[in-house]
Amino acid sequence: MIKYPIGIQSFQELRNDGYLYVDKTAFVHRLVSEGKYYFLSRPRRFGKSLLLSTIEAYFRGQRDLFRGLAIDRLATDWTEYPVLHLDFNRSDYGEPGALAAVVDDRFAEWETQYGLTPDSGVLPEIRFNRIIRAAARATGRQVVVLVDEYDKPVLQAAGDEAEASRMLSMLKGIYSNLKGMDRYIRFAMLSGVARFSKISIFSDLNNLRDISLANEFAEICGITREELETSFQEGVRLLAEAEELTEADTLAQLESRYGGYRFARRCRSLFNPFSLMNVMAGREFGSYWFETGTPTFLVKMIRDGRWSLEALQRIETDPASLSLLRLYEPDPVAVLFQTGYLTIRSYDRDLELYRLDYPNREVKEGFLKFLLPYYFGRPESRMEFSIAEFIGDVRAGRPEEFMTRLATLVAQVPYDGSDRPLERHFQNIIYLVFTLMGFHTEMEMRTATGRIDLLVETSSFVYVFEFKIDREPGIAADQIDDRDYSAPFRLRGKRVYAIGASFDTSTRTLSAWTIGQR
Repeated sequence: MIKYPIGIQSFQELRNDGYLYVDKTAFVHRLVSEGKYYFLSRPRRFGKSLLLSTIEAYFRGQRDLFRGLAIDRLATDWTEYPVLHLDFNRSDYGEPGALAAVVDDRFAEWETQYGLTPDSGVLPEIRFNRIIRAAARATGRQVVVLVDEYDKPVLQAAGDEAEASRMLSMLKGIYSNLKGMDRYIRFAMLSGVARFSKISIFSDLNNLRDISLANEFAEICGITREELETSFQEGVRLLAEAEELTEADTLAQLESRYGGYRFARRCRSLFNPFSLMNVMAGREFGSYWFETGTPTFLVKMIRDGRWSLEALQRIETDPASLSLLRLYEPDPVAVLFQTGYLTIRSYDRDLELYRLDYPNREVKEGFLKFLLPYYFGRPESRMEFSIAEFIGDVRAGRPEEFMTRLATLVAQVPYDGSDRPLERHFQNIIYLVFTLMGFHTEMEMRTATGRIDLLVETSSFVYVFEFKIDREPGIAADQIDDRDYSAPFRLRGKRVYAIGASFDTSTRTLSAWTIGQR
């Protein structure tokens, strides 16, 4: 029976207890033999902690753990080095002073180990400096420094600017030792989700090589299609049997649901390892990666109409924008990319721009479902809205019926008194509804004659929407006809409905609409 290492982040435990391991040690060998200082950014649950644990095992000279793996054939040096592994992933930093307590506890352990007297009254950066020197003296070898989830304390305190600044100052002092003590350090690596700019630690640590977007290390975390078909062959077979699918269809479903991640220009599609392990262990398709960890400022920007939900699928940006994140004025694109909600879809070599998109269904559907309460102010199950009947009306070509249901739903959206752009706000709500119901939906779709506000397409019907604020719906319908928005779709053999709809600012509702067949 295959043992899937769900939640197992210790390489030693994984290997000793017979869990499945996808061999990434060739990347480890390249890291330790070609460089000295590294930084890696990846979304949560993507294997960063296991990677650092693997590096630690290598530098501790634990060759028996690597028998049969790539590095066992590649490496010639299995010297044991002192390893200082700071893991910020296992604590909660919501309370003031929590970070200082975690650092003090870890430093005291190392001070005792290497013959120093623990002293919490000394500045953390000085203590860490002394620990590195003491470890090198005690062992006669250079020190390996590994920092897992270096940014977690700051991200948890992001809503409290003063506390976040204190944390940044402490961490910056600790990490600064990686530059000033080169002769004592054999290897150092920091991992996390975000790469902060300006006031961050990286203003001083300019000797770190950021491999987050590097082609040669793009697959250092995550599972490739080739690795899926070899390492998970038995799991795919059992999943196919459980879901009553062919193995080919099962692989296609896995790609659609959990694949699609790309972290460099020349990167193959990668699967989220956490989701993959869970679906194999449970032999059931489901949503495993997503949790309510979306930055609230980002939700507010989208809800307030400053961002189009559909536009998230066609963002273009330069590499520098993806690599850096400002703590107090965050760029939504950088946040979405670094946290894994968006990924690289393609790269324009001439313009030097990345095109971003949701990686897969699990992320897109999870993200949109997470937004629902922020629009409607209540759980979906308590809304006066029949999902099944709505879907049935759209599929059957009954626009009058589903528009009536849609108006009822929009009327339930609470008004918070903001000055948000209403047309964009309502567009986002309607896009959210149709997309979550599983329909192909496009917002602000460009044509040769203009831009369609919203397009919804089923196997038999096409619905072309034009929205207006405080105006007669016939004006919106006339715009559809005047610009012949329906023309591109009539040749598809589908029935086309043109829907002009009006929103009322006084009642904040979808007040009227007109429907015509084109």
